[in-house]
Amino acid sequence: MSLAFQIAKRVALNHGKSFSRFIIRLSVTATALSVMVMIVTLAFVNGFQQTVSEKVFSFWGHIRVQHYEIGKSMIAEESALTPDTSVEKQLQNTPGVIRVQRFATKSAVLEASNEIEGVLLKGIDQDYDSTRLQPHLTAGRWIHFDTGLYSREIILSESMARQLRVGVNDTIIMYFVSAGSNDRSARKISIAGLYKTGMEEYDKLFVLGDIRLIRRINDWNDNQIGGYEVLLQDRNQIDTVNQLLSASLPAEWMSRSIREIYPNIFDWLNIQDVNRNVIFTVMTIVAIINLITCLLILILERTRMIGLLKAMGARDAMIRNIFLYYATLITLAGVGLGTFCGVGLCLLQVKTGFIRLDEASYYVSVAPVQMIWWQVAAVCAGTTLVCYLALMLPSFLVKRIQPVKAIQFR
Repeated sequence: MSLAFQIAKRVALNHGKSFSRFIIRLSVTATALSVMVMIVTLAFVNGFQQTVSEKVFSFWGHIRVQHYEIGKSMIAEESALTPDTSVEKQLQNTPGVIRVQRFATKSAVLEASNEIEGVLLKGIDQDYDSTRLQPHLTAGRWIHFDTGLYSREIILSESMARQLRVGVNDTIIMYFVSAGSNDRSARKISIAGLYKTGMEEYDKLFVLGDIRLIRRINDWNDNQIGGYEVLLQDRNQIDTVNQLLSASLPAEWMSRSIREIYPNIFDWLNIQDVNRNVIFTVMTIVAIINLITCLLILILERTRMIGLLKAMGARDAMIRNIFLYYATLITLAGVGLGTFCGVGLCLLQVKTGFIRLDEASYYVSVAPVQMIWWQVAAVCAGTTLVCYLALMLPSFLVKRIQPVKAIQFR
């Protein structure tokens, strides 16, 4: 163990009263606060992006494949698509794809209790993976796909049920208007369950039902669909897989990622990255300024010690290392305390959910947390490294101190 480190340790363990003790505590607190804020920010941004995006993906998958139609909105009724076995195999065998599901949508109007609501009926079949939507069911059950012509059950959102003043097992009338004509048809439908995602874009628009009902209303063949939902193993691969599909699908088919279909939601999520970067920058600057100030005060307070060490033949580099070691110990103490507090606060939120949010504004009622441990380690290591490099500059002040004047310094 070097002499510089031994001296730095003795200086650090000196509990005598001095002004520097207050500055050291202040620096440790500022560093701890910076690290804690960065860890909490990372966990909350990760949680928001994961939770909100999964709500979108659970409803629509990660990629939609359907007929190519110029100028047509992706959130609208689709043209009939006849399933192609070779294309389905191609979708299923694409790297990263874990599931391919059929769907169709149809505009409709619900009527109950003298109230009406315009909706978009999303038709699914009995092979549809309901595990992603089941967590959002707040009442009732999943649709029963019976062996008749089609299931006369739907799943409605809580907000829509309140508007129509209906509940589970109630019967409502669903009206359909045929495209290109004024022909209107009506069906009596039972409410099997209620869902709530907390996202107005979904809750005020979508109703889940049987795809066979849409086929019957549209006069489609028994196997025709509106398109495919493609679910991926890793949501970070959406753009890569979407490009692969766009390049390989037949010319009359098109592939679009859900990020392209709902850009407003994902743009809002991307803004969180900007907020995170701003907070990181501010917190890093705060930690660096406090540590530099602390080191300058330590050097000034130990001017006589520096003069004595120089008079005894100590080199500037060795004296500089004493204060760098000292400042590093302070940095490590702040980083350790900040990590403990930051991780503890995140775990407390996971256990208790004490931080509540307005679901209408943030899409979630409880602030979500997702800790990625390598990011926590990166924050700690990065903060320590940046602060150490920043402390190199004031440490060169040692070279300008002259032994004779330093020993006389009061």
